[in-house]
Amino acid sequence: MAQKPSIPKGTRDFNPEEVAKRNYIFNTIRGVFQTFGFQPIETPSFENSETLMGKYGDEGDRLIFKILDSGDYLSKVDDEIYKNKDSNKLTSKISEKALRYDLTVPFARYVVQHQNEIEFPFKRYQMQPVWRADRPQKGRFREFYQCDADVVGSQSLWQEVEFVQLYDAVFSALKLEGVTIKINNRKILSGIAEVIGAQDKLIDFTVALDKLDKIGEEKVKEEMLSKGIPQSGIDKLQPLFTLQGSFQSQIEALKVILSTSEDGLKGIEELDFINTAINSLELKTAALQLDVTLARGLNYYTGAIFEVAAPKTVQMGSIGGGGRYDDLTGIFGLNDVSGVGISFGLDRIYLVLQELSLFPETITKTIDVLFINFGDKEALFSLKAIKKLRESGINAELYPDAAKMKKQMMHANKRNVPFVVLVGEQEMNSNTYTLKNMISGDQNQVTLDELVNLIKEKRPEY
Repeated sequence: MAQKPSIPKGTRDFNPEEVAKRNYIFNTIRGVFQTFGFQPIETPSFENSETLMGKYGDEGDRLIFKILDSGDYLSKVDDEIYKNKDSNKLTSKISEKALRYDLTVPFARYVVQHQNEIEFPFKRYQMQPVWRADRPQKGRFREFYQCDADVVGSQSLWQEVEFVQLYDAVFSALKLEGVTIKINNRKILSGIAEVIGAQDKLIDFTVALDKLDKIGEEKVKEEMLSKGIPQSGIDKLQPLFTLQGSFQSQIEALKVILSTSEDGLKGIEELDFINTAINSLELKTAALQLDVTLARGLNYYTGAIFEVAAPKTVQMGSIGGGGRYDDLTGIFGLNDVSGVGISFGLDRIYLVLQELSLFPETITKTIDVLFINFGDKEALFSLKAIKKLRESGINAELYPDAAKMKKQMMHANKRNVPFVVLVGEQEMNSNTYTLKNMISGDQNQVTLDELVNLIKEKRPEY
């Protein structure tokens, strides 16, 4: 007996209804991207390993899927390496490529490789799948889509202001209320590390701090201690764990805490600028919130850091994130090109919209009208009408087989088709069509022009 087929953990099949709902999100985000002036690009699903490795920190590197070299890849391996079973050394010998972990590092590679063709500042958006060897759980998959927008070639903080507006515009278009756009600044984190005497432990400090909402305050402190951050320094962090209040009141408190850190005060100044601008411009549905514990443990952020939280009524991790990176292209030899970008987590946004019943009811519509098949002559007559309907922007289909009438009508019902057309001997002789409204039950004999107009007029709004 053949083994039942399966798919890898952390991946999914999507049925027609799910694809339609995903496309609704894609199209909404794409429309806002274009409204804000972003241009589309695409990059390969896999990159050279050297492009990706070392860009996401130790934890990120461990989650990169490596691709085995083609051919007899083991022939390149030294017997000593093979014998010692050193996975890191072995991997470098048998794998030269890897699936992309995100879209940001490949974008930096793209900018450097195509710098002479790009007009700076360059605003790009990219909507493609990425892969991470993570532990699958609700809202976390090994293969998932990211929808990114970035601007490179400008240090202006107006870009950060626009990205806050962009987030708000997308979630407004999706009718998703109660979203919180959390913001912090990497310079503030650097300033905190400086104040507590952990400048040389910045990465360890930020990685641990970024886990606060997942593992809690005490576990974060334990991790910091295990990484060599002194207890005296951790004690100085206590005001940050309890920092609350309005955006502006937190800013004022930070000015006191970071009064001795030039870097920290610069970060505060940048956040204050963004908040003042947003207050003046106003947001539709989202709220901007300062979160000084937000770190997003990625090494390349240098300024503002964003993370988007779903409405509190939904148990879900972040549904978006991003930040400023002042010299990401420098890792590929192009220095002093500042950039800032954000990402939407399509899969998690899907789950949130599904849980809150925010998808439009008609989103899964496939066709407007189904022609019942009574035989070859009737089918040919119907196809001539179907051609006209399609040219008029109406989605029309002929049932392929001359099956029993009941079976064809049940097919229309299961697919939620709003109209069916019946063409028999009488209709062919009079050059008319019998149109049945599957919602109201009304049935009319009409001409082809009337058929077109009636379907356009009475079909549900999509």
